[in-house]
Amino acid sequence: MNKTILVTGSSGFIGSFIVEEGLKQGYDVWAGIRGTSSRRYLQDKRIQFAQLDMQNPEKLRSQLLDYKEKLGGKGWDYVIHAAGATKCLHLQDFYRTNTEGTKNFISALRETDMVPQRFVFLSSFGIFGAIREKPVRKPTADNPWIYSPILLSDHPQPNTAYGKSKLAAEHYLQEQHDFPYTILRPTGVYGPRERDYYLMAKSIKQHVDVAVGFTPQEITFVYVLDVVQAVFKSMVEPKTEGKAYFLSDGHIYNSRCYSDLVQKNLGNPWVLHLKLPLWFVRAFCWISGKISLVTGKMSLFNDDKYKILSQRNWQCDIEPAIADFGYDPQWDLERGVEASIRWYKQEGWL
Repeated sequence: MNKTILVTGSSGFIGSFIVEEGLKQGYDVWAGIRGTSSRRYLQDKRIQFAQLDMQNPEKLRSQLLDYKEKLGGKGWDYVIHAAGATKCLHLQDFYRTNTEGTKNFISALRETDMVPQRFVFLSSFGIFGAIREKPVRKPTADNPWIYSPILLSDHPQPNTAYGKSKLAAEHYLQEQHDFPYTILRPTGVYGPRERDYYLMAKSIKQHVDVAVGFTPQEITFVYVLDVVQAVFKSMVEPKTEGKAYFLSDGHIYNSRCYSDLVQKNLGNPWVLHLKLPLWFVRAFCWISGKISLVTGKMSLFNDDKYKILSQRNWQCDIEPAIADFGYDPQWDLERGVEASIRWYKQEGWL
């Protein structure tokens, strides 16, 4: 019999690609969804679905027991927990989904005797916040970067509700005894189906590119398929149990790299490049957040978003991932942006 794998958040950007790779590798793939989840990217007839209500512990236990029976009286061999909220109207909703939902899920797996061989938790580089923001060197022709990479040994200091909610979920997971987990912390994930970086591309097509702040910003990215690679490699590697890892493409970029590549792949339209002062962006995000609360409509710009935009240092150390499970990022930003823009065009997004 094939190994079984459950992917929560499978209707989302990263989750849908994990489902596809699981099928390619010959797993029996179960897509964890909510009742309202879209199945747009889950059309393969081999996919089995598991509807899971992680906000209702009693209902969740009942649901898991039903699936346990369908699995022949056992749990899934592997569970990839990619479900989570990246944008919320109310800050407490981050904790309700990312923290409490994860706690409920882990508890239910224990109580139903469905603990997997490995539980891979998709966390975020954002749990570390704005640390190592002071320059440690002067830029040179050989090394233009002025900050030092954030290390796994650094103390997380999340400054967003999203980062705090993810860190709280990590802490709960790390407190579990005899629960085989691996934590992955990707930096900015982009690629086909992703919407936040898409909005930047859409703005550039409309001839406007906006950067934030005048202090140098050193950014890292990771293409979605490299995240997927890391999931499947770390999932079966004994060395990764009980550990956490950063994921990036291994390169550092300045704030213009992404927009310049988008502009190139759009055929080099004329673009007005604006650089806004932090005080202006902070005021705009504050006002936008307040309007969202009044209208009940979620905005891309709020206090959390300002903190992300204002962070200067996004460098991270991926050497532990390379050493422990052979992480080998294949998509640098040039290749990844080209593939992303091509997909956006094909799908009529651009």
